[in-house]
Amino acid sequence: MVAQPPASPPDRPSQSLDEVMLAMDVVDTLRHQENLVSRELGEEDRDAQLLHRLREIYSGQGIEVPDRILLEGVRALKEQRFVYTPPGPSFARTVARAWVNRGNIGRRLLSLLTLLAFGWGAYHFGVVEPARQRKAQEQAQAERNQIELAERLPAALEQGHEDVLREAQVPAARETADRILADGKAAISRRDAEGARQAINDLEVLRADLRREYVLRIVSRPGEPTGVWRVPQRNPAGRNYYLIVEPVTPDGRILSLPVTSEENGRTATTSKWGVRVDEATARQVERDKNDDGIVQRNRLGEKRRGQLDVNYLMPVLGGAITQW
Repeated sequence: MVAQPPASPPDRPSQSLDEVMLAMDVVDTLRHQENLVSRELGEEDRDAQLLHRLREIYSGQGIEVPDRILLEGVRALKEQRFVYTPPGPSFARTVARAWVNRGNIGRRLLSLLTLLAFGWGAYHFGVVEPARQRKAQEQAQAERNQIELAERLPAALEQGHEDVLREAQVPAARETADRILADGKAAISRRDAEGARQAINDLEVLRADLRREYVLRIVSRPGEPTGVWRVPQRNPAGRNYYLIVEPVTPDGRILSLPVTSEENGRTATTSKWGVRVDEATARQVERDKNDDGIVQRNRLGEKRRGQLDVNYLMPVLGGAITQW
């Protein structure tokens, strides 16, 4: 005897595309009509009720659907045909989704990289680079200071002191020069380059002051006051008298000098200021000007070379004003 293979179940008859589509519609109708048939009915009763209800639905729509198509739809519903079940999470699925969304992911990555690059550039060029440059400048300045403290500043300090002594003709000037020299040497000993430079500058200012010479001339030009008076705040019944002067060099130039006002304590560089005098001196100058409109005795004082202070030729009280 020859063994016969088991008989295979008969193949289902092939269906046309229209029938397949119609069966899918039946399944979709069944899914969206969950209450077509009560769940308490038995299996056979439920199938019969489903077929009856489906006939009514399609008849109401004017669609003729054969019973075999309706039965096929019921079977497809039970077998979960025409139902898409998404695959579970996996590496392949993740890669596939990333590939599908590569446009959005690429734009987001590009935006993120752009933002990171901008932040890095702002930090580097706004914080790191300026700090590096400041540090380099400070280091270079420190090196220059060390070289200057060892060579140039001590020599410049001694030279400035000698220049002042050559010009000085009064003890006060020499004493001031000695004090500045001592301050400069102390700055050098503590490695203070700025302090040493300040001392050198002070010596240069002192020498320029000693070399300066001028006459304090009383102003008597038309349209300009020769003298003014003020009522002091602490003595409303009194008056302070001032003669307006200007410093004129031997070659006729008018200088601008720092003057401290006794009214507000501020120092201003000016070419004209008021020098306080007593009332008798002010009246004398007033009478001199009233004679012919010109102050004949117009030299209030003179500053000679080598000296620090003005030698006054008229009595003065020592105060000054810069505005009137």
